[in-house]
Amino acid sequence: MMAWRVHEFGSPEVMKFEPVPRPEPGPGEVLVKVAAAGVGPWDGWIRSGKSALPQPLPLTLGSDLSGEIVTVGPGVSELRAGDQVYGVTNPQFIGAYAEYALASAGMVSNKPTSLTHIEAASVPVVAVTAWQALFDRAQLKPGQTVVIHGAAGNVGSYAVQLARRVGVQTIATVSAGDISLVRNLGANTVIDYRSQHFEEHVRDADAVIDLVGGETQTRSFQVLRRGGKLISAVSRPDQDIAKRHGVEAAFFLVNVTSEYLTKVARFIDGGKLRTNVGAVLPLADAREAHLMLERVRPQPKGKIVLDVGAS
Repeated sequence: MMAWRVHEFGSPEVMKFEPVPRPEPGPGEVLVKVAAAGVGPWDGWIRSGKSALPQPLPLTLGSDLSGEIVTVGPGVSELRAGDQVYGVTNPQFIGAYAEYALASAGMVSNKPTSLTHIEAASVPVVAVTAWQALFDRAQLKPGQTVVIHGAAGNVGSYAVQLARRVGVQTIATVSAGDISLVRNLGANTVIDYRSQHFEEHVRDADAVIDLVGGETQTRSFQVLRRGGKLISAVSRPDQDIAKRHGVEAAFFLVNVTSEYLTKVARFIDGGKLRTNVGAVLPLADAREAHLMLERVRPQPKGKIVLDVGAS
């Protein structure tokens, strides 16, 4: 089978599209015939050697996938050959840019029936990140208020929709060109971060979901009520500033499991969540996708997906 391999860390030029043996599933694994693979910033971090996790070389890039189970390994009882599934490959977030991929059985679930494989491959990491940030980490309840930075991005757009669906009031910060998009997703208040200082307009929020980092994160402490929570998916917040403001602040890495994927699929099939695929490229063009990630090529609005065999 063909797969995108990395033998040394570096720029997109280090990626090699080459034949490798088709893997066999071990205990707790399934072999998926990949129909589509999602492309995310974390793929670029892994390729360039900046992953938060140890990544022995050589490796096959890619984590988000959608496809059909071909065989199941020992100890797998919930899934069977022929199941249409979506999810991620494994805790290392590698292996999906290939014609076949091994996946941990506990990290995939039945694909939303209303989505194509290409749409489904755009969902797992970003939608589960949004879910866990809002409900597990910030522990938001109906009637509370959340500020979402980067609300027009791939994680942010799911966070806006999920918050709205459970009755959480959302204040979204975006650039001017994304105001109507985020309003349509259900944001109650939208702030253009380039022309307005959000901290002059927001007080006593219950939580901030930080998908931007940097000085945006630092300025966010002052918009929280005492006891509020700042949750970042991009960088570790300053604990000294958090103590000074009397708030909790945490960075987290997403934990994609079958349970969360099933919840997300239920929302999607119930018409409560919209996906946003920004660009579809054939598997052979994965390097181009990484040039988009690096902004060497124009970066699309929405998720980049590789069509492996979905058409």
